[in-house]
Amino acid sequence: MVDKSILVVDDEPLARLRLLRLLEKCEGFTVCAEAENGRLAIEQVERHNPDIVLLDIRMPGICGLTVARHLSQQASPPAVIFCTAYGEHALEAFDFNATAYLLKPVKLERLHDVLSRACKLTKAQLNSLGQEECRRHISVKRAHGVELVAVTDICYFVADQKYVTLGYEHGEALIDGSLKELEAEFGDLFHRVHRNALVSLAHIDALERSEQGQYQLRLRGVELRPQVSRRHLASLRKLLQTL
Repeated sequence: MVDKSILVVDDEPLARLRLLRLLEKCEGFTVCAEAENGRLAIEQVERHNPDIVLLDIRMPGICGLTVARHLSQQASPPAVIFCTAYGEHALEAFDFNATAYLLKPVKLERLHDVLSRACKLTKAQLNSLGQEECRRHISVKRAHGVELVAVTDICYFVADQKYVTLGYEHGEALIDGSLKELEAEFGDLFHRVHRNALVSLAHIDALERSEQGQYQLRLRGVELRPQVSRRHLASLRKLLQTL
């Protein structure tokens, strides 16, 4: 299997060096180029056509958000993962189809997780995030207020009577809407595996069979094992072969 190519963009040499050292420990990925500013980043993308761009936000000249805006307009854009010391740009970042948003100092485990997730997002799926009718984040109500969860961080949607539970690595939350509506909106990113469950294609680790003979999915980042109904088993197996 060919390694996925990565472009590392950061104006601080030490920050780039730290990312390069972390990437050396991530199997299946190869750094194709580096860039110290936004202008060079755009040039390197055109030259090397990387699969993934690790992109800083605050840089002199053309900032990372402007670079991401430019890349999002391409026919087949690379997956963009922001790496920054500032958290206040998260919402704006996802407006430009960011696959993930990492806060510095970046941890190896978190970096490997988002890289693996980016690899499972096909070009068509990445493009679907840029369509106006498709949300890039979903708001959930918390005791402290409203939290915005990136669609690419969501592992599953599970329906229970009139409620839908959203699950991601930081927990679960009840949201408004129905599975039918969510499937219509995010059909390129999520697949129905049961009448009451949609799962993220990017988070699927394995299809397993329980001791009771039921099929279930092991998802990265969460403990829940969504059950796969016999009705949806064949289509899921066929889909997994293409990922």
